[in-house]
Amino acid sequence: MAKGRVPTRDELLAFIRDSATPVGKREIARAYGLKGDQRIELKELLRDLRDAGDVAADRAKTFKDPKALTDITVLEIVRVDEDGHLLAIPRKHDEEKDGPPPRIEVASQTQRGVPAPAVGDRILASLKRRGKDTYEARIIRRLGSGPKKILGLYEEPQGRNGLGVVSPTDKKLRREFDVRASDKNGALPGDIVWIEEVGGALARRARVVERIGPMSDPRTVSLISIAANDIPVDFPEAAMEEAEKAKAAPMGQRLDLRDTPLVTIDGEDARDFDDAVFAEPDPAHPGGWRLLVAIADVAWYVRHDKPLDRAAYRRGTSVYFPDRVVPMLPEQLSNHWCSLVPKEDRPVLVAEMWIDAEGHLKKHRFHRAMIRSAARLTYNRVQRAMDGTPDAEIAPLMEKVVRPLYGAYRVLLAAREARGALDLDLPERQVTLGKDGRIAEIGVRARLDSHKLIEEFMVLANVAAAQALEQRHSPCMYRVHDQPDLAKLEALREFLGTLGVSLPAGPRLKPGDLNRVLKQVEGKPTARLINETVLRSQSQAVYSPDNLGHFGLALSRYAHFTSPIRRFPDLIVHRALIAAFGLGEGGLADADKGRFTEFGEHLSMCERRAVAAERGAMDRYVAAFMAGHVGATFPGRVTSVTRFGLFAALDGTGADGLIPVRSLGQEFFRHDEGRQLLVGERTGETFGLGDRLMIKLVEADTATGGLLFGIVDVIERVERHALPRGQRPARGGPPRRPVAHHGPRRDKGSRRRK
Repeated sequence: MAKGRVPTRDELLAFIRDSATPVGKREIARAYGLKGDQRIELKELLRDLRDAGDVAADRAKTFKDPKALTDITVLEIVRVDEDGHLLAIPRKHDEEKDGPPPRIEVASQTQRGVPAPAVGDRILASLKRRGKDTYEARIIRRLGSGPKKILGLYEEPQGRNGLGVVSPTDKKLRREFDVRASDKNGALPGDIVWIEEVGGALARRARVVERIGPMSDPRTVSLISIAANDIPVDFPEAAMEEAEKAKAAPMGQRLDLRDTPLVTIDGEDARDFDDAVFAEPDPAHPGGWRLLVAIADVAWYVRHDKPLDRAAYRRGTSVYFPDRVVPMLPEQLSNHWCSLVPKEDRPVLVAEMWIDAEGHLKKHRFHRAMIRSAARLTYNRVQRAMDGTPDAEIAPLMEKVVRPLYGAYRVLLAAREARGALDLDLPERQVTLGKDGRIAEIGVRARLDSHKLIEEFMVLANVAAAQALEQRHSPCMYRVHDQPDLAKLEALREFLGTLGVSLPAGPRLKPGDLNRVLKQVEGKPTARLINETVLRSQSQAVYSPDNLGHFGLALSRYAHFTSPIRRFPDLIVHRALIAAFGLGEGGLADADKGRFTEFGEHLSMCERRAVAAERGAMDRYVAAFMAGHVGATFPGRVTSVTRFGLFAALDGTGADGLIPVRSLGQEFFRHDEGRQLLVGERTGETFGLGDRLMIKLVEADTATGGLLFGIVDVIERVERHALPRGQRPARGGPPRRPVAHHGPRRDKGSRRRK
């Protein structure tokens, strides 16, 4: 370390990252022997690093690596290594997003009468850094046993005298458990089972406590995800009794819209219809439109702190799998009284909205109403009708219903484009199941104007709901999508620079800036790659009473209002609107007005849980589909680059999996994070994001949903530019060769959640 001079950016980053504890400006100045004006220069350099997201600063004005763990954190004990050390990972660590977790050894601490910690335990621990990515954890207190039950695949390997083996379906638990004949509880080879450990953490023994089903049964695939993510399936008896007693809502003071030809437009296989739409020209404003978005009045049936309310809140959201739905509400409501079936009277909450010729929302009103849906339409039928071939049911509705809907949609679409909402072009995977419940086909979901029409109507209603609650000074549950994280933004800017694509400098990026990049690469080989990279740079959308706006939609306020059948946040917004506008029974209870922060945290967690379950099931379905093709080769491309290998997606099916770094050759490969490359230390051979490869399927694990690939040949490498001087990452040592991680990077689920 050179004394008496201000360190370079890279030197200062290395000093902060290598420090076992956060350091302040005083400690850095003392370490480098800085005085006078040199301290001012150091202060400016630290501010630049903080603004770029390269270091994190706290209120005590100390700095640390933003990826470093906090001194006190919640850990989960996940396995025992070969030397008997208990290893833990941070509770919120996402291996697919953050890479391999650091090595955290839990110090042995025995107290009389207190059981020793074991795999599955959650602990609050103090951490002491021992080296790069290595920590020692000392237990402050145990937070509970966590998932003592472990889900796994039961087998009986030959030559083990009837001793069974269970391999966990959770890829983080990289160990097997022995099951004695007396402990298998009727399990058969190939069954997915719940087990409990017996004999302590080092014994690696378990007993079967429940059978889920045979792995050979395609219905078991979604059951694994349901069980692994603790998705509530059975409704409490009291909730079911309450749903069974539901009956038609009275007309009362509701606005009578039964003669207005509202229609529902949904997918071909939809079973619940919770939104209906209508549009007509606004004679008072040439080019403007009056729109109605009618949403099932779930708040009439689901009342505060009743059994149905408590059960729905616990679920938070419906969960969708290729073969089933786990609904938020019992079918007696979701498929009957709260489903806007055609020709039947149904109670709704209606957003009545007026837009001008530029698509600006000029005014809105909310009503409790009664409607009678004129028709149950589908996206495909409506699209065919607008393309010139209406069927017998739609033909009479064309002039008064369908064409006006499209007229209003075109105005809303122009407004969306004018405000610069993020416009990512990312095809959504669609799975078709055969009669046997197995995947018959994997394709791309069609993205029709009829889909976009409903989407734009729903977005407008969501904006109107947020505005209405603000105007009445009522609490609101916003759907928040914050600005991209500065560190992710800088990483995106650097990566685009390697492809010869520029992104405006500065922290206050607008969605329109990203759209210009996407338009620039449209139709080019790197278009899909850049769309996916932009998506990964975005913040996660959450529910919150604090309005931070919706970056992706380029909206200053946004609240989910349009699907209370399947999302509890929407039900909260309905209740708030009912109370704010004095619309009768079922409004927001006084006891709930101060709980919106708690609601937001819980419901955001429920959504993440549902997404994880949906993606896990999709991974397992795809792995089952691919299992019959082990050894075959396919064209594909690299979708992610990590220190431990490459993730790649196959053309056509979109099936994705890992190419371990150990399979790339005998040399060490260095991870060039800025350019998203693995670079061979000896030969200089590179593998990077977007590269086209011929890929061999090496392994397909249906139980975990993991695919393992190998490279047969390189078809085409993406042309990259050197990073600008000063932005090149420091040359690091070769990556460690981790144990094979068989889990694929997850892509989007089948239900879009904005």
